Amino acid sequence: MNTSKTSLMTTVEWNTINWAKVQRKVFKLQTKIFHAVKSGDKVKARKLQKLLEKSYYAKLLAVRKVTQENMGKKTAGVDKVKSLDYKQRLALANSLTIKGYKTKPLSRVWIPKPGKEEKRPLGIPTIKDRAMQCLVKLCMEPYWEAQFEGKSYGFRPGRSCHDAIEAIFSVIRLKPKYVLDADIAKCFDKIDHNYLLNKLENPHFRPIIKQWLKAGVMDENNFSDTESGTPQGGVISPLLANIALHGMIDYIEQSFPKAKRRPGIDRNTGRIANPKVIRYADDFVIVHEELETIQHCKFLVNKWLKMAGLELRPEKTRICHTLSDTVINGKEQKAGFDFLGFNIRQYPVGKYQSGKGAGGIETLGYKTLIKPSTKAIKAHHQAMREVIDRNSHSPQGVLIRELKPVINGWAKYYSTVCSKATFCKENHIVWEMLRAWILNRSKKRQKSAFAKYYSPGENGQWTFQTRGENQIVLPLHSSTEIRRHILVKAEASPYDGNWTYWSKRRGQYPLTPKRVSLLLKKQKGICNHCSQHFTPEDLIEIDHIIPKYQGGEDKFNNYQALHKHCHHRKHAKKRAS
Repeated sequence: MNTSKTSLMTTVEWNTINWAKVQRKVFKLQTKIFHAVKSGDKVKARKLQKLLEKSYYAKLLAVRKVTQENMGKKTAGVDKVKSLDYKQRLALANSLTIKGYKTKPLSRVWIPKPGKEEKRPLGIPTIKDRAMQCLVKLCMEPYWEAQFEGKSYGFRPGRSCHDAIEAIFSVIRLKPKYVLDADIAKCFDKIDHNYLLNKLENPHFRPIIKQWLKAGVMDENNFSDTESGTPQGGVISPLLANIALHGMIDYIEQSFPKAKRRPGIDRNTGRIANPKVIRYADDFVIVHEELETIQHCKFLVNKWLKMAGLELRPEKTRICHTLSDTVINGKEQKAGFDFLGFNIRQYPVGKYQSGKGAGGIETLGYKTLIKPSTKAIKAHHQAMREVIDRNSHSPQGVLIRELKPVINGWAKYYSTVCSKATFCKENHIVWEMLRAWILNRSKKRQKSAFAKYYSPGENGQWTFQTRGENQIVLPLHSSTEIRRHILVKAEASPYDGNWTYWSKRRGQYPLTPKRVSLLLKKQKGICNHCSQHFTPEDLIEIDHIIPKYQGGEDKFNNYQALHKHCHHRKHAKKRAS
């Protein structure tokens, strides 16, 4: 893992690098850093961080991530460079060193917020700055993953918004609770730089992180300083935001003395002695049985956020009850709340539909249901309508290809909660939209016009599909299977080395396509090309074992799951031969 290998590696073609060895060496050091912090030996962890930062393997991996794998890899920074060839990638890997490093200003890019007219500002670093940020993140992430609170789920490897929703369900399902549904105002833009830098436990990386925070922004040739915040768009920005917010959960939960518990009673009633906090990035909820406790929690949150230069957003922060409408501070608050696109609420029901207490004995008299929120449903309708309007004169196959991922993606996101009734309603909404699409492009009678686009198929007599051999079928929302999400273990991390646990979870992610999930189970979570385990953050693609141009068929037995970079490497070798 020393730098003496650099001269040897620079003579090697990019596609001939042994990436399996690169990943193995980097992950081995990351695991050691994680376990050193877990055991309390932070001095050893910092020494290992310095070793990893100087490792040529880590530099190669950082360059590959930002030039081949990241979703925004083709967005240019202020240097206007969008992509690098193989020699430029190797040269970039050789140039990554903290000593003498100088960052460049960020390039301002404005992207629209979903369902809103206002836009969100992104700060795009140059490719070299991105690679350097990725290298530092490889060193810092395992260090902080060993310390982050178990109920923090946003922007962390192996965790998702579905874990946050499942955590909320597990807290409220046994007893109605009051909830503080909070949102931090412009969290990424207002984090105090001095607070964040003082909080870092990595003095080796503090100067370079300060450069990134103070780099400034170029917006159409206009330069402006960055006095606060972690610019959205940087590779390391989500990690820095999590570091800044680390400690809030423990501060709130430990501010209340634990009540004495009587054996048997608390277990059956679901009583909690102190409030529970579930956080996803800058959105979080605090849950407790007593209104006074929740109101005091709001005061404590504002007090803690003030140290970081942050504050709650009043228009998006509310206190409500999970079961009944309540009057709080003179305002009537409806039962339930929205979080991450889900509506979470408890409904009074009869004894035959009622939820059960711990042990399945006690009848609760209500049922906890989590559904897609009204706002999310309207946004989905708008997304589908835009696709259909854009393809008003396109062939049916083109419309299906563009509409299919919109339907599948939305349905999979909500496939872990009580969405069956919503999915059935969405089927009817799509029918109405497609009916208008057909009649607008046809002057014939309605029945004959429909016969051109609908025929018997996998969705019944009325399946929206093309004709011919290469048939394309539009899926129904209701064809998505509803499957309960399994909550991630509070202390689990991909850096703990438990591949059995993480390989199994990788195939159970709600947004993982069914075909990929089956292949991961068949391959036991291992890539067939590099023989390395798939990590929670890896991009996975499906490859034909026998290529179609060599007679390979589109059948499951001819599919294999590969890393995205392994897939590219395999086909690059074929083109070279």
